[in-house]
Amino acid sequence: MRRSKRPSGEWGRQNGLTSGERRRPFSWKTLWLHLILLAGCVLMLLPFFWMVSTSLKARNAIFAEFPPRWIPEEFVWQNYADAWTSVPFSRFYLNSIFVAVSVTLLQIVTSSLAAFAFSRLRFRGRDTLFFAYLIALMIPFAILLLPNFIIVNRLGWFDTYAALIIPPSFSAFSTFLMRQYFRSIPLDLDEAARMDGASSLRIWWQVIMPNSLPVLGALGVFVFLGIWNSLLWPLVVTNSAEMLTVPVGLTFFQGQFYVRWELLMAAAVIAMLPVLIVYFFAQKWFIRGLSVNAGIKG
Repeated sequence: MRRSKRPSGEWGRQNGLTSGERRRPFSWKTLWLHLILLAGCVLMLLPFFWMVSTSLKARNAIFAEFPPRWIPEEFVWQNYADAWTSVPFSRFYLNSIFVAVSVTLLQIVTSSLAAFAFSRLRFRGRDTLFFAYLIALMIPFAILLLPNFIIVNRLGWFDTYAALIIPPSFSAFSTFLMRQYFRSIPLDLDEAARMDGASSLRIWWQVIMPNSLPVLGALGVFVFLGIWNSLLWPLVVTNSAEMLTVPVGLTFFQGQFYVRWELLMAAAVIAMLPVLIVYFFAQKWFIRGLSVNAGIKG
């Protein structure tokens, strides 16, 4: 008498297993893919590990050993204290935090207002003006550096917070990104709000912005990280130590004939901490921002 076989799908459902939880067959292709990804991850983490390792070494032990020693024989924690006190690093830190937060908030406001006009309002020359915004995306920053510096200098903003904050607060890319997201919000919400007597500014603040939290969070992460790591513009428009930011302050550890590598690496580790904290708490928005960028349509 032949025994009837129970279908695998029915057996999985009766045992509480979904199709994604069933054991998949072994695949060499999947194994090699994971090995390649693991090797790439290790290669990307090696410079960071070497930076931390160098920051904990004595000055005479950095280049004295061959092959280099990844784990120091003696951990010199004093390098972090020396890096913090040998230059006004606390001032650099406060400047970077103030500038990064200010530019992030201002750029979100200015970009969202411009994106609202390009996506929700109808006026003559709207598409032509937006096309000019797209042209601005194709111009390298190095070409705009000298004209921006001349304007900042003539306005009397050189070596001030205004020079560090106001010019980066306007971004064509941020406007383009938010405009594409705003277009996905139904226009029926605007029409319903206008029937209740809401103005365009009120629609932007109470209708569009609350429905755009994913793109706002992603853009905030992008802008903060970009401004925190910015070197060229702060280097050009600042002169005194009271106005320098962290990336410019790191150059203090590089002399004409020598480099204090242990202090430079310790300062770099300290400078990296806010970036790691922001990414740790906002990684959901960061990943969602990558998906937003990947899904942009014209």
